[in-house]
Amino acid sequence: MRGRMGTQGSPVKSYDYLLKFLLVGDSDVGKGEILESLQDGASESPYAYSNGIDYKTTTILLDGRRVKLELWDTSGQGRFCTIFRSYSRGAQGILLVYDITNRWSFDGIDRWIKEIDEHAPGVPRILVGNRLHLAFKRQVPTEQARAYAEKNCMTFFEVSPLCNFNVIESFTELSRIVLMRHGMEKIWRPNRVFSLQDLCCRAIVSCTPVHLIDKLPLPVTIKSHLKSFSMANGMNAVMMHGRSYSLASSGGGSSSKGWTRRELLTNPHPPTDVQLFAH
Repeated sequence: MRGRMGTQGSPVKSYDYLLKFLLVGDSDVGKGEILESLQDGASESPYAYSNGIDYKTTTILLDGRRVKLELWDTSGQGRFCTIFRSYSRGAQGILLVYDITNRWSFDGIDRWIKEIDEHAPGVPRILVGNRLHLAFKRQVPTEQARAYAEKNCMTFFEVSPLCNFNVIESFTELSRIVLMRHGMEKIWRPNRVFSLQDLCCRAIVSCTPVHLIDKLPLPVTIKSHLKSFSMANGMNAVMMHGRSYSLASSGGGSSSKGWTRRELLTNPHPPTDVQLFAH
């Protein structure tokens, strides 16, 4: 892998982890659109025999770690099933992609799951509904797709490469699942002094609710990292009297009965089963 050179002439990797992901699904569901929406990285396959396969690399930030992704788009045509079988070897994550405006492409996910179970059993996968910007032509209801994903133990995203919506988030979540699956949680939060980046992220998300991060005047990649950092660290903050507070359940189970954010903000005496910690 190409990397930067250190001061002593030794190569320095530009990433902390390297993962290989496959995008699978029927033809014309927009897998190529997803890859084309990624602006960074190489688009030329390292192999000379990649006919029928689109290739792209990108690097994402996940909890302060740089994760380089090798993304392989296997054609959905039947004649490329043998190519999928060969490229599935060594894959660490799979995105099952369908077009929300094409019911047939969603029904075909069952066939792809059978292929994966046969040739890449146990590989983490997520379900991705593409072309959300064409929701007015929707043929696959969101709730039906979400229920299908839960039934098959998959995380579910609807994305729009045209609007740059949820693309990086889907790759980030699959990366998290893969790294956790491979036991990386043991070194995910090492006992070390926080980096400047970690401290900046912590300072921002501690006083900014996750749903308002998109409104910050920051580059898209940084906002995506902030949302990932916020969800990973349970720092979905609530603002109260000019200070930041995090919500934590005491385990009594009654907190799920529905204290809304508005009620917490307006009620001077919060329920006893919710603890408020000031930052």
